[in-house]
Amino acid sequence: MSDHTNEPANRVLLITGASSGIGAATARTASAAGWRVVLAARSGERLRALAGQLGGEGRALPVQCDVTDWDAQQRMVEAALSAFGQLDAAFANAGFGGARGFLADTPEHWREMVLTNIYGVALTLRATIPALRKSRGHVLLTSSVAGRRVLPGSLYSCTKHAVTAMGEAARQDLHGTGIRVTVIEPGMTDTAFFERRPTDALRDDDIARAVLYAISQPAHVDVNEVLIRPTAQQG
Repeated sequence: MSDHTNEPANRVLLITGASSGIGAATARTASAAGWRVVLAARSGERLRALAGQLGGEGRALPVQCDVTDWDAQQRMVEAALSAFGQLDAAFANAGFGGARGFLADTPEHWREMVLTNIYGVALTLRATIPALRKSRGHVLLTSSVAGRRVLPGSLYSCTKHAVTAMGEAARQDLHGTGIRVTVIEPGMTDTAFFERRPTDALRDDDIARAVLYAISQPAHVDVNEVLIRPTAQQG
């Protein structure tokens, strides 16, 4: 059972959406800090390449997983426990955005975005909670500044409001279990999320450090929300 001191002591962090962006940066930062990592995403080839960079077998486990598939999520957790014997933290990070305007995107894209950003996060919670109860672990969810304020015509913003609410609902539901809950809310971040890469934005590793801050706190400290904006962002 994990003791949740400040030292990772070979603890295990599972990350969805780990093949790029914030997920990959968090995997690198956590691995450098001594964590073993489970890397989950749809792109198996990219996951395997990242796992190799992080030490391969024994340190990083790639698991191809579509977060909207409940069976795949269960297999992901089973693979993590089979490889490492425990799960100490889970970062439900998989998600993507879309064009603003309720006439600007396709219904098909909307459906995939809602399923990934909301249903997929809920499935990750459901799949990981039993193992996290045993370790008295930590669950983290990627929301957004857009989950704190409404963006005009943005269904993505609506999905992130749902994630922010899900984090608080999970915190209340898991109270007394020893599981801590953190919602990570990045502002404008220079990732492939944007077609035109922003200037003066946060970087992936800025968010990764926030994740590591939350999961490195002692057991009596529960960092519930981390809202991070670049200094250049006003709203």
